[in-house]
Amino acid sequence: MIAEEIILDLEPALAHLRDANATLSPALLATFSNLKKTDLAAFAKTWLTLPAERKSRVARLFAELAEENARLDFTPIFRHVLNDPDARVRVAAIEGLWEDQDPALAKILIGFLRNDPEAAVRASAAESLGRFVLLGEYDRITPTLAERVYNALVETFRNSSEPMEVRAPALESLGYASRADVSAMLSEAYGSDDAAMQTSAIAGMGRSADSKWCSIITGELDSPDPRMRFQAVHALGELECREPVRRVIAMLDDPDRQVQIAAVAALGRIGGKSAKRALTRLIQLDDEVLSELAQDALEELTFSEDDLPLLAVGEPSAELDDELFDEDELDESDSSEVPDR
Repeated sequence: MIAEEIILDLEPALAHLRDANATLSPALLATFSNLKKTDLAAFAKTWLTLPAERKSRVARLFAELAEENARLDFTPIFRHVLNDPDARVRVAAIEGLWEDQDPALAKILIGFLRNDPEAAVRASAAESLGRFVLLGEYDRITPTLAERVYNALVETFRNSSEPMEVRAPALESLGYASRADVSAMLSEAYGSDDAAMQTSAIAGMGRSADSKWCSIITGELDSPDPRMRFQAVHALGELECREPVRRVIAMLDDPDRQVQIAAVAALGRIGGKSAKRALTRLIQLDDEVLSELAQDALEELTFSEDDLPLLAVGEPSAELDDELFDEDELDESDSSEVPDR
C-alpha cells in the first residue's frame, strides 16, 4: 500500500512527462528526486514512451536542477538513463552524476571513453573521470582502479585519431595526477599549435597542485582569447599563486563577464591583504552578481592575526582602480607590475 501511495503521488509528474505539448515544470520534475526502486520502475515505464527530443530536454533539466539545488538527488534516474540510445541523454546523465564516487561508475565511464560512438559522450566521460584521478591521489579508490582510470585517459590523450574535444578534457583530468609523465604531457600540449589544447593544458596545470606552473599561467592573462584568460585566472586560484595577485585583481575589469567571475573566485582562494581589499571594494559596487560572489569569497578566507584591516566601507567607486594597488598596502609578495588598463 505504501508503494502504491508513492506511485500515486508521482502520477501528476509522470503525466506531465507524457504530455509532449506541456512546457517542462521544474517543480513537477523535482518530484522525481530520491526515487525508490518502485518509483523508479514507474518512471522507467513512462521514459520508454517519451520521444527522443522530450527525453533529451528532461534529462538536461534534471542535471540543471541538481546543480542548482543540493537537496535534489536524481542519481537513480541518471544511472537508469546512462545507456539511453540518445547521446544527449547519456551526456546529461554523466554530468548529472558529477558527485557520484562509486568505483563502479568509474568503470562505466572508462567504457564510455573507449567505446561510445559519439564524441560528445566520450568527452563528457573524460571530464567526469577527473574526480576519480583525484580520488586515486588520496587513496580513496584501489590502486588498480586508479591505474585503469589513468591509463584510459593517457590512451585517449595520445590517440591522434580522437577529436580535440575528447583529448582536451582527458588532459585536464590527468592534471590531477602527481606523475612526471603528466607534467611532460602538460608541457607538450601547451607547446602545441592548437589553441584548445593549449587552454586545456593551462586548466590541467591549475589542477596539478604544483606552483611551478604559476609564471606560465600568469602570462596567459594577457591572451586575446577570453577562454584562455578564464582558464588562466581559474588556474591561478586553484594553485593559490600569491605573486600575481595584482594581475588577478586587474582581471576584475576584464571585458569578459566569465573572466570577471573567475577572478572573484580566484581571489577568494589566493587570499592575502590585497585580495581582501579588492573583494571588499567590489562588494560596494552596484554590480549585484559580482558583489554577492565577492561576499562569498570573503567568507571563505581565513583572516590571520597580522592581516591589515579591510578597507573601510565608503562610497562605491565606478570601477576597481589603482587605489587598490597602494604600494604601502600591498603584500611583500606582490611584486609584479600593474598591467595597463
